[in-house]
Amino acid sequence: MYDLTDVLDFEALESVRPGSNILVSGPAMSGKEDLAMSMLADGAEHGQGSLIVTTGDRAENVLEDFLERAPDADESTVSVVDCRGDGSRRGEATATGSYVYHVSSPGDLTGIGIGITECLEYLHNNGAESGRFALTSLSTMLTYTDRKTVFKFCHVLSSRFDSAGYLGLFTIDSSAHDDQTLQVIKQAFDGMIEIREDEGRREARVLGLAGQPTEWQEF
Repeated sequence: MYDLTDVLDFEALESVRPGSNILVSGPAMSGKEDLAMSMLADGAEHGQGSLIVTTGDRAENVLEDFLERAPDADESTVSVVDCRGDGSRRGEATATGSYVYHVSSPGDLTGIGIGITECLEYLHNNGAESGRFALTSLSTMLTYTDRKTVFKFCHVLSSRFDSAGYLGLFTIDSSAHDDQTLQVIKQAFDGMIEIREDEGRREARVLGLAGQPTEWQEF
């Protein structure tokens, strides 16, 4: 089981089943990507594998930011799928032992899926028997392809993480999509961490992981 309470202190996040996929939803600039990365870094500090799909920043920037959050992480158990590649699909280990797979576009879901598989194999071969995954962000993917395709992609990843025993975290900008799109995407997930800003304070609540939705709580 995965305990996420060191980052977000909700009882519902104390024992999350391996293979679970969680949607982290909130408006722009609400801290959802920061929250997801902090949850990955917390796992890396405890010896778990870390796999990040970046739809915006380049892999080297993502790795630098991540290792600042998890300075004690074993870099050979950290992987990134970079969706800002030069047109070719290719994977390679970095000089410090991390693994990066390049994909030409956030809309190349087949290439991203191949990259995730390669990264999971690399992490497993380097001793990561469990791990956490983060994708930033589904909103970027939705600008390249339609919601049904993204839904199927998330659903396929759910099965893959279930087999690998990983925990998946996917961020989405709730202010960028209509209600119907959000409802379709939500159906691909086991639960959701919802974020909002209220009078300058960031608050979160958890839905779907352990009974009724939690109360809003500042974080």
